[in-house]
Amino acid sequence: MAKALKIETKRGTLLDGVLFGTEVKADTVKSSGIAASRGSDTVLICITGIHGNFYSNPFYYNIGETLSAAGIDFIYAQTNDAFGAIRTQNVRTGREEIIGSWNERFALTDEDVAAYLDYAERQGYKHIILAGHSLGANKVIYYLSRHHDPRVEHFLLLSPANLDYMTSSVTPQQREMIRQLYERGDADKMLPFLLMGWVECTVGTAYDWVWSGLLNNVHTRPDGDFCQVSRITHAGALLIGTYDNFTDSDPSGFLRNINSHIPTANQNRLLFIERTGHTYQQKQQELADKILQTILDWRR
Repeated sequence: MAKALKIETKRGTLLDGVLFGTEVKADTVKSSGIAASRGSDTVLICITGIHGNFYSNPFYYNIGETLSAAGIDFIYAQTNDAFGAIRTQNVRTGREEIIGSWNERFALTDEDVAAYLDYAERQGYKHIILAGHSLGANKVIYYLSRHHDPRVEHFLLLSPANLDYMTSSVTPQQREMIRQLYERGDADKMLPFLLMGWVECTVGTAYDWVWSGLLNNVHTRPDGDFCQVSRITHAGALLIGTYDNFTDSDPSGFLRNINSHIPTANQNRLLFIERTGHTYQQKQQELADKILQTILDWRR
């Protein structure tokens, strides 16, 4: 059973999510008082990355259907950049908003992640697992490094985004132009070129990608800046495809390097899906099965 969600952030922006929920039998509802729309006490919330929507990342269907069939709820959790542009509403101002990868600000990560956790808490879930794919994984790192949130039992990082690699095509001249435009107060104006050759965005968004460092928290180099990763106190799992091309040709080493900087490294699981890339092409069901087995093991 899939249900569309509108998740309200503190600033009033509504984020689109989808709940893959488990059905509750009528006699269970009558005897326990459980809301008829939800029968699980466990939920996996997965924060999406840039353009990480159902169309570009169909593996979310596999995860949702596999988990819900096993009695575990799944929330596909869009943030500001799941699409290039998303028409939504601000419930505080009553005005229409257009959010997306074109105007996302990374500092809003805390609000966006917290909004989904607040929703899960209100729904009464006893076990909350916080996941993120690609840039969504970086957002989970950012959130957990700043909030040792007791509501989160485990984390699950799916193919974290190597921003150094992703922004390597941004030339020194382009970087300097972004910095100058931002510092003169043009953050809300459109960047005069496509960032990384494919993202149409504001100057402020471009600045966050190449200058702010807010989500540039995982690296291939052992001496990279892992200050956020080193502040995580939760334990969990890290997963990647062995053909992931955002890792300087060493997905396994990339994942192991990240984990080595997490204080809970010895408790964490490293999961590898052979012969697939950043979005798990042809291995979507294997991905879902690995996630399910990991959650079942945590619940034992």
